[in-house]
Amino acid sequence: MARLLFDDVVGWAKDAPNKVAVCEEDSTSTYRDLHRRSNQIARLLIDLGVGAGDRVAIAMPKGAGAIAAMLAAAKLGAPYVPIDPDSPAARITRILTSADPAVVIADASAITTVEASLAANPNVALGWIEGALPTWPVEPAFGAAEVDAYDGEVALGRPDITPRDTAHILFTSGSTGEPKGVIITHENVLAYVDWVVEHFCYLADDHISGHSPLHFDLSTMDIYATFAAGATLHPVPKNVNANPADLIEWIHTNQLTQWFSVPSALNHLTRVGELPQEPFASLRRLMWCGEVLPTPTLIALMTAMPHVEFTNLYGPTEATIASSWHRVEHKPDDPTASIPIGVACAGEALLVLRDDGSHADPGEIGNLYIEGVGLSPGYWKDPTKTAAVFRTDLLPNRRVYKTGDLASLDEHNVATFIGREDTQIKSRGYRIELGEIESALQTLDELTDSAIVAIELDHVDGSAIAAAYTAPEPIRPARLAKALGGLVPKYMLPHRWIQLDELPKNVNGKIDRPELRSRFLQKEVSK
Repeated sequence: MARLLFDDVVGWAKDAPNKVAVCEEDSTSTYRDLHRRSNQIARLLIDLGVGAGDRVAIAMPKGAGAIAAMLAAAKLGAPYVPIDPDSPAARITRILTSADPAVVIADASAITTVEASLAANPNVALGWIEGALPTWPVEPAFGAAEVDAYDGEVALGRPDITPRDTAHILFTSGSTGEPKGVIITHENVLAYVDWVVEHFCYLADDHISGHSPLHFDLSTMDIYATFAAGATLHPVPKNVNANPADLIEWIHTNQLTQWFSVPSALNHLTRVGELPQEPFASLRRLMWCGEVLPTPTLIALMTAMPHVEFTNLYGPTEATIASSWHRVEHKPDDPTASIPIGVACAGEALLVLRDDGSHADPGEIGNLYIEGVGLSPGYWKDPTKTAAVFRTDLLPNRRVYKTGDLASLDEHNVATFIGREDTQIKSRGYRIELGEIESALQTLDELTDSAIVAIELDHVDGSAIAAAYTAPEPIRPARLAKALGGLVPKYMLPHRWIQLDELPKNVNGKIDRPELRSRFLQKEVSK
């Protein structure tokens, strides 16, 4: 029988029902608990008319409840759509309009925002599955009590879907202001998960970090690789993650054996000062993905933890979490040295091509393409964008994804990331399209013109976002940041602002972005 995303939990619920699957600050959930709860949620969804192919939006923070909802949707063949509960209503509205879900499951932190986003679509069922909400702006379709009433011990029928059907849709930043929905199949996830479990020796007695939020694709590895191994997932609490000292203590207390996160979290750890020798005795492996880890940070971590294996992973959401890996065998001597993104994961291939589609020579910089089992079928309801980057015309009988990154390969096919070729950046662990921020900024009536560029600042993880604007009168950046914060997530807010009499233009009458970047950097130097 073809394996689907929920099968590992079902299997462990039968073979090791009392094994802890998810360990949170004030509760634990066994594999039996997850299986049972997801059955209850699935039966509720069935009674609401949800079936194979329908979307289920989940606006909840990471934890056993949200994971049970994800498994419930998968058990029905209904793709789930994770939504950041902290996103502003405008962004949630765009995602829900695109995804067109049958049901939205929210928690207290997101319920008002989500309800406002669904005002124009009253046919969508909206409810919650955990505890009691302090306030409820509309009559709910269901609540936790309704979920509790279902029998979770009775087996569900298997959905009539295949591993190539959609498991979830992850919405990433879009250059036009519209988030892009990346379709990910059961097969995409499980092919990568099986490689991770074997390659990184995940074991049933592992205690694995759950650092990334559910709408970020790194969480897919956290969750499903843990469940494939029958291990225990430890979602990192938001309040703990905000303080390096608290995070260090939390890792100690939970005896983590595997850590996976964006580099910004690791930078955060090293800012508390010199880490003590072997601060995490239980930790066997540390992995990062999503942006470049500063080499000085890596040196500090490797000095403090000589017993830990360090691995750099690389890959976009469109290729399912990661497509290449590089184990750092020795602590770098040069703090300015680049860390390779490495060689392809099993079933994947990294290709560096020239603009004409021919293969670049070793050491030559070219466009990075990915081929293999991780490639998404494409973007949700957007065949034009899909055809633009999932190319079938470059190489005979081959489908490749154009990452938009520049890279080079050495004679051993080890890849090194060079940078972005467009305005898509990595900042604070998130992949961001600058055009989305610019589109939102341009909706503010107070401004006559505006532009967003990326600059490099020593204290910012990845690229820093910089906003330039013109207006009839002086406007304080704090006022604009507050207004923009209602349109884009917090991680998209600019680090730097500058008001100009006129935005610089090039000979074609377009905004001169290199000149804008230069002005921001000159301003930094003059501080």
